[in-house]
Formats: sequence, C-alpha cells, structure tokens
Amino acid sequence: MVVRKEWIVGCRDVAGRRRSLTVLVNQGQVVVISPPGEAAVLAPLEVGELRSALRQAAMAAVGAEL
Repeated sequence: MVVRKEWIVGCRDVAGRRRSLTVLVNQGQVVVISPPGEAAVLAPLEVGELRSALRQAAMAAVGAEL
C-alpha cells in the first residue's frame, strides 16, 4: 500500500492571485508550506480541503513513526 506524503490545497494571496498551500509529511512530522512571502486566503471549501489534508498527513505521520 502506498501512503500519500504530499497534499496541495488551492488558495489565493491577498491580491487575489491563485496560489497553493502544500501539506507534507517529513520524518514523522506534518509540514505546511505557504506561498512565499504571502498570506494564504482560503474560501470556506478550501478550508475544508486544508482540514482534510492536515488530518490525512497527521495519520500518515503517525504511520511513519511505527
């Protein structure tokens, strides 16, 4: 079984340009990478996607520690 280690969540920067947040698992830890030098602005649906990505990454991180 392949465990997913990276999730991409769409968002916008404060100027309204399309950007993305990256959620990944590295050595049993969850890492969130935001657009460089920007704030990430999320629509309600994107918040749900981020929540799901964080939950999946946390579960993968726990599995990586076992």
